Amino acid sequence: MGSRFSDRPRGLHQPLPQPSPRSQRAGERFARLVEVMDRLRDPGGCPWDREQTVESLRPFLLEEVHEVLEALEAGAPQKVCDELGDLLLQIIFLARIFREQDAFGIEQVAGAITGKLVRRHPHVFGGESAATSGEVLARWERHKRRERGAEAGVLDGISKALPALMRAQKLSQRAAQVGFDWDDAAAVRAKLDEELGELEQAQGEGPGRLAEEMGDVLFAAASLARHLGLNAEEVLQRANQRFTERFARVEQRLREQGRSPEQATLEEMEALWREQG
Repeated sequence: MGSRFSDRPRGLHQPLPQPSPRSQRAGERFARLVEVMDRLRDPGGCPWDREQTVESLRPFLLEEVHEVLEALEAGAPQKVCDELGDLLLQIIFLARIFREQDAFGIEQVAGAITGKLVRRHPHVFGGESAATSGEVLARWERHKRRERGAEAGVLDGISKALPALMRAQKLSQRAAQVGFDWDDAAAVRAKLDEELGELEQAQGEGPGRLAEEMGDVLFAAASLARHLGLNAEEVLQRANQRFTERFARVEQRLREQGRSPEQATLEEMEALWREQG
């Protein structure tokens, strides 16, 4: 294996604590899970598991991440536990496939993240100190920039696969760290109003121009959420959920009347919508 995947944490000045009984049990169960995956992928294992590839697992990985998020939102610990297990399976599955390609294995994955955590927490594992979470985050970003290298751009390393709203907020946050930002939320609101005006002016100029201006509106909205201390992705997800639940109650009221939404007028549905508020 290359040095990039070394199991030895770099920058460690203080020794890690000895494994506790709990961590030993976790290690044993983790090892058992890896053994089960090996058995499924080995010759004579499960035909379906042996057929899977990195590409075929991509949708499963994405689905499991979203199911974890849904369980967290529901606040159901057992459901969270189950969904985290499903997500962990996908990680071990992918690591096994890459091991078959002589790229890396799950031990290198664990070693890499352990080393990263140690390097980026010198106030815990080294001789530095940090009194507040703000200091920790600032130091974390400095370490990330150093690890990306001197030639890396400010916005490098922000995944293009992120949901667009989440990526927009991360991009503006990264730019803000080097001073490219509005002074306050009021200034961002003014920018949002400006973008809405440009969207209005773009009416009739073709779908390309309209899409560009709509994108600017959404980007400005994500920046406004950041200045307000909100997570734009989470805020929109909750708004989606509120809309879904409220519209479902409108449908229920219509069913009680023996009708469907298609059989109701807009005015009738709006009246029922206001009732749900």
